[in-house]
Amino acid sequence: MTTRREFLVLAAASLAAPTAAKAQLDPNLAAKRKAAYEEALGKVVGGARVRAGRVKLQLPPLIDNGNSVPLSVAVESPMTAADHVKAIHVLTQRNPLPDVVSVHLGSRAGRAGISTRVRLADTQTVVAIAELSDGTFWSDSAEVVVTLSACLEEGLI
Repeated sequence: MTTRREFLVLAAASLAAPTAAKAQLDPNLAAKRKAAYEEALGKVVGGARVRAGRVKLQLPPLIDNGNSVPLSVAVESPMTAADHVKAIHVLTQRNPLPDVVSVHLGSRAGRAGISTRVRLADTQTVVAIAELSDGTFWSDSAEVVVTLSACLEEGLI
C-alpha cells in the first residue's frame, strides 16, 4: 500500500523527469554551432577567399546583457557605380543562428556602413564580412565577453 506522501513524491518526480531531460545541454553543442557557422559562412562567400582589412567592426569588448548589443560596421569604399559595397554580413560563432544580419547596398547608398543592435548568446567572436562589387570579400572580427546570455537553445526551458 502506497502512502499519500509517497504518492505525491512519485508524482512530482515523474513530472520533473521530462523537464530535467530537456534542460540538459547537448554534448555536441559546440560542434553543431561550429558547423552552423561554417554553413552560414559558405552561404555568404561560397568558396571565395575572405581577406582581412577594409572593414571596421565596432562593438563593446564587455557587455553585461547580450539582449541588446550595439554594433556598427564601416567599410572603406568610394561607393561609385564601378566600385561599391554590395552587402555587409554579420555572423557569430556561438549563437544558435549564426547569421545575425545581412544588409544589401548599392552605389547610391552614399556610404558603406550600418549601425544596429544584436543579440549575443555567449562570449564569442563576431565577424563582419563586406561583399564588394568586384566580387572580393573583406572582413573584420571582434571578441565580445557577454556576462548574461540572450539566446537560449530551443530545447532549454
